[in-house]
Amino acid sequence: MNKIKIFGMALLMSWLSDSTAFSQAEVDRQPYAAGKFYTADPSQLTQELKSLFGKAKGHDLQNILALISPHAGYAYSGEVAATAYKQLDPNRQYDNIFLIGSSHTMYLDGASAYSAGNYITPLGEVQVNTKLVKQLIDENKYISFIPQAHAREHSLENQLPFLQYYLKKPFRIVPIIIGTDNEKILKSIAATLKPYLNEKNLFVISSDFSHYPGYNDARKADTVTAGGIISNDPEKFKEALLENSEKHYPGLVTSACGHTSLLTLLYMTHNMPDVKYVPLKYMNSGDVSFGDKSRVVGYFALALVKEKDPPSEDFLTLEDKKALLFIARETLEEYINTKQIPDIDPSDLSEDLKVHSGAFVTLNKDGNLRGCIGRFIANEPLYQVVQQMTIAAATQDYRFMPVMPSELSHIDIEISVLTPLKKINSINEIKLGRDGIYIVKNGKTGTFLPQVAEKTGWSLEEFLGHCARDKAGIGWDGWKDAEIFTYQAIVFDEKELGLH
Repeated sequence: MNKIKIFGMALLMSWLSDSTAFSQAEVDRQPYAAGKFYTADPSQLTQELKSLFGKAKGHDLQNILALISPHAGYAYSGEVAATAYKQLDPNRQYDNIFLIGSSHTMYLDGASAYSAGNYITPLGEVQVNTKLVKQLIDENKYISFIPQAHAREHSLENQLPFLQYYLKKPFRIVPIIIGTDNEKILKSIAATLKPYLNEKNLFVISSDFSHYPGYNDARKADTVTAGGIISNDPEKFKEALLENSEKHYPGLVTSACGHTSLLTLLYMTHNMPDVKYVPLKYMNSGDVSFGDKSRVVGYFALALVKEKDPPSEDFLTLEDKKALLFIARETLEEYINTKQIPDIDPSDLSEDLKVHSGAFVTLNKDGNLRGCIGRFIANEPLYQVVQQMTIAAATQDYRFMPVMPSELSHIDIEISVLTPLKKINSINEIKLGRDGIYIVKNGKTGTFLPQVAEKTGWSLEEFLGHCARDKAGIGWDGWKDAEIFTYQAIVFDEKELGLH
């Protein structure tokens, strides 16, 4: 790591003679960044935050464990930060919010966790969980309380107004400043914090990305840095920083001013099952109208999410099934009649309908197939997939002409919610009526839903043969040397539930 240029460490303690230095007698940590990085006027700050969140876009993410958010002046990085926070459920109650940033003002032999009192911003007081902070200090010799480390450090304070504005319920913070790049110490701190990285808490890692290269070089360097984080591998992250350093981009002094905090998070997550880093938004200071593109700072928002277990056969309630069929019916009629897609308010839906899952939508007209299209890839919330597949089944199934308005009253909707694909080694693993099949050979694919075998009465070889020949186009016996995957489906329709 000694080859990587580190921003801020050279400043050390030159500020200590400044009259604004923190006094041990002060209990609550007073605002420092207010009036410098963001306005100190509460009403103006509220309006600015309202504007920033209005520009930010949500991504319907579930089970967010951590956010990576920038900490520059709000005029430059505020939209990226607001995008990070807009992924949260504003009504969520957290046990603790861990704020972690890397020191810009002084070197420490470890980390400083604020234990003297609360944090103050123009929007009011933020409670520090001093009991937990003192517990962390007792547990780890590298965590202590050094008041000066917090006095003029903006990286944590800059996050607080976003949380104060957006979250509707009170929250407590655990403010931690990391002041070393010693990897042994970072691993020790990560081990102490890891038990708290769960769905009861939220971690916020405060970091800007590249400092002071030109606009295009920043975009290249920041993409590499983000890739290192998304890999969820501390070694690959360090390699990304080194790669940027060795490119010798003019003006680049660091790829991430909070790289030690990011590394600490990666030491916590790299062996955790079922977690992934999701990029949310990128900008740099050259993207704002008054920005200087010759010398920029990069800002990246990312989220760490824990993926839910695959859907089980009973994970949808009767009300969930009715809600999905209502969404499909409303979408079908609105789109066929007006070419408009109705808006769905996710706040009215259960959490299970927001799980990322594949699904097929089947349209039957007077008992006969009228269209069927689906998606295996589970990269969007279930309710959105159902809406999209409803339109596709009505207008994009190559076997049929698009549905006409006059047909709507004769069409019944069936939905199949899918479990993830599982590759099989023998066709004896397939159970007719339970398993759908997905065949892949030479870039050609074909699938049959589980209910196809029941409706046709086919034998296993007929089920495979028809799929290979009629759906994949690889011939009747093409399945014999193809890759075969199985999946299950939760199947329900309007007739079954008395909705049409």
